[in-house]
Amino acid sequence: KRLGGVDETLATHLAARTGRRGGLGVQPLGFRLVMEAATARKIRVVVAKPGLDGHDRGAKIIARALRDAGMEVIYTGLHQTPEQIAETVIQEDADAVGLSILSGAHMTLVPRIVELLKEQDASDVVVTVGGTIPAQDIPELKELGVAEVFTPGAPTQDIIDFIERAVTP
Repeated sequence: KRLGGVDETLATHLAARTGRRGGLGVQPLGFRLVMEAATARKIRVVVAKPGLDGHDRGAKIIARALRDAGMEVIYTGLHQTPEQIAETVIQEDADAVGLSILSGAHMTLVPRIVELLKEQDASDVVVTVGGTIPAQDIPELKELGVAEVFTPGAPTQDIIDFIERAVTP
């Protein structure tokens, strides 16, 4: 079925990505919807490995999943300081930052990164943490400003869905 020159499946997908819901069969959205989708800004996510942790396989898997979901992903690489991560988030105008920590240094590194983002008036950036985080540390991380903590085995779709919900256009 064609809708103003746009395949209805494509129009439905674009409607979901641009926040327009319903009415596709009633209103002639075709060209306007395509134009809005073309100018819509992708969610920008920095994926970072703070500290001395040298294991980045999980971070790379998450980065690829976010990219495949249509997000723009900036991967910082290994051994980043909190200052480098905060600077990258600011320079890249990121909507979210995902911190991958397997070293056990999350209670030192994460508070510093959150503090640096607040100092740079970037407290609106959605901060997520993934890795081997003990359950008893999660409430404290959330009190510090972490939006969500993903532990090993978290489905990538759950991470994608969370970031899409948490980032406001």
